[in-house]
Amino acid sequence: MDATALKALQAPLKQAYRDDPGQALITLRAKGAVDDQSIACKVETGRALAVAGLHPATGGTGLELCSGDMLLEALVACAGVTLKAVATALDFKLGHAAVTAEGDLDFRGTLGVAKDAPVGFRAIRLAFDLDTDEPQERIDSLIKLTERYCVVFQTLSTRPELSVTARR
Repeated sequence: MDATALKALQAPLKQAYRDDPGQALITLRAKGAVDDQSIACKVETGRALAVAGLHPATGGTGLELCSGDMLLEALVACAGVTLKAVATALDFKLGHAAVTAEGDLDFRGTLGVAKDAPVGFRAIRLAFDLDTDEPQERIDSLIKLTERYCVVFQTLSTRPELSVTARR
C-alpha cells in the first residue's frame, strides 16, 4: 500500500469522525475463562485460544503464555503497525524494520515477598531497527509520530482510568 491508497482508505473514516465524533468511540473487548484444572486463564483472541499461566519466576512451567510477555507483544504489534502506517503516509523509504520491547520486573512484588517492590513493570524499552537511507530528521519525525499514534504506547504512558468489578 502506498500513501495515496492509505489516504484514500482513511479519508472517509476521518471525515465521518469529524462530522460525528461519537462514531469514533469504540469499545474493544477481551474475554477469557479461568482454567478449572491449572493456574491459567484461557483468553479468546479471535483467531485461537491463548492460554496464559504463571511465569517461571513465579512457579509456572513456562508452557503457558506469560501475560507480561503478552503486554510487550501487544506493544510491539501496535508500534510496528503504527510505524508502517506512518512511514506509508509520509512516503518514508523503509526497507526492513524490526521492533523490540523489553521490560524489567521485580517478581518479589508479584509474590508479595517485599512490600517495597512494585508489582508490574518498572521500566519498558521500545526499540526500532530501521533499514533506511532517510535523513535523521525524517527518522526522528517517524519515531515521534509512531509514539504519538501508537494506542498501546500511549495507553501505557498516560495511564487510563481503570476500574474493576465482580459479578455473580
